[in-house]
Amino acid sequence: MFIQTESTPNPATLKFLPGQTVLDAGTADFPSADAAVSSPLAARIFKVDGVAAVFFGNDFVTVTKDEATEWDHIKPALLGAIMEHYQSGNPVIEGEAKASGHADHDGPDSAIVSQIKELLDTRVRPAVAQDGGDITFHGFDRGIVYLHMQGACAGCPSSTLTLKMGIENLLRHYIPEVIEVRPVAA
Repeated sequence: MFIQTESTPNPATLKFLPGQTVLDAGTADFPSADAAVSSPLAARIFKVDGVAAVFFGNDFVTVTKDEATEWDHIKPALLGAIMEHYQSGNPVIEGEAKASGHADHDGPDSAIVSQIKELLDTRVRPAVAQDGGDITFHGFDRGIVYLHMQGACAGCPSSTLTLKMGIENLLRHYIPEVIEVRPVAA
């Protein structure tokens, strides 16, 4: 098994490509070791000292390290942990995987919200997945779109620029009711 690695715009996050499917659908975010109890793969990765968060996409795993840890010190252990998991035959997630995605939104703005979600799914999410992350709809209130950033996008130094110059401009161009885009915490 050959696992490729790619850097991401977030220097604290590295993208691992195991060469096979990680999740059949959706994404899975593990912001802490406690959140990884349903995932044998995430739990194995969190056993490596210095790991702060783990995120799964369709064909990638992103790992975020803490500030005190250097990639050179943990990258070999992470590659080993991912390889050992796939050789074990254990599932990536036990039980029913909950596909993380957009929050539900009912009310008078539901047509606008549908347009927002469609633009996120077709224009934004595929691009940020290439960088090892995901951005999902969290809410819409009085012209403000609230988005949840996961994986490499969470805590990325360029995430504010991505939100303001990229996503906000895109949404405002296609949906005049959108005034601003803001990030939300998990």
